[in-house]
Amino acid sequence: MALILGVTGSIATGKSYLCSHLSEVYGAVHADADKVVHRMYDPGTAGFDRIVSEFGDVVVGNDGYIDRKVLGSQVFGDKERMSALTKAIGDIAGQMKSIIDGWRQELPADGIGVLEAVNLIEAGYSKWCDATWLVAVDNSVALPRLMARNSFATEEAQQRIDAQQPWETRSPASDYVFHNNSDLQTFIKSIDDQIPIIKELHLAGTLPEPRWFAWDRGRQAANSADK
Repeated sequence: MALILGVTGSIATGKSYLCSHLSEVYGAVHADADKVVHRMYDPGTAGFDRIVSEFGDVVVGNDGYIDRKVLGSQVFGDKERMSALTKAIGDIAGQMKSIIDGWRQELPADGIGVLEAVNLIEAGYSKWCDATWLVAVDNSVALPRLMARNSFATEEAQQRIDAQQPWETRSPASDYVFHNNSDLQTFIKSIDDQIPIIKELHLAGTLPEPRWFAWDRGRQAANSADK
């Protein structure tokens, strides 16, 4: 079966660049979870109807699609409204699993499928992947990158970064951590160094169990102890 990688990281870390590099250089098939979810509430879908019912016609743009900026302003920083949005969209996890299942059936044994998701670990998508790769960057580096990329003011960019999970909390569930604090060529080399290693282990059937499983067992044990 093909090698399935889950790629995660906070905003402005470079995870999308890593995925693009895998696609362009190594022929990987790539799915961005955000874009997949967006298609789940296109006009004409049940997700679209549920979102409009929950949040009102104000979230529908002039083009007939959900205006994600307007919708985002209603849920950002509000856990209850975010939960309501997630429920309205539909079975997101099921959609992600369906994509990965399709890759395992269709891709050749030496192929690569890459699922990119900010909440890959927390949502449990990692359990369907052969390995989880985390892209990390210091906040002091991410801030100017985000400001330049999205034309954000300092306060807005800082607010977005503060809303993200620190990479240190995701590291225990990750099989490899790429630190992208330096120049682009250094980042690319770190990717290129890891690909032959993981492909060799995967094809030999000696790839270790993903660290996500031990992390999840620890999380469940902690939750049980708190009850």
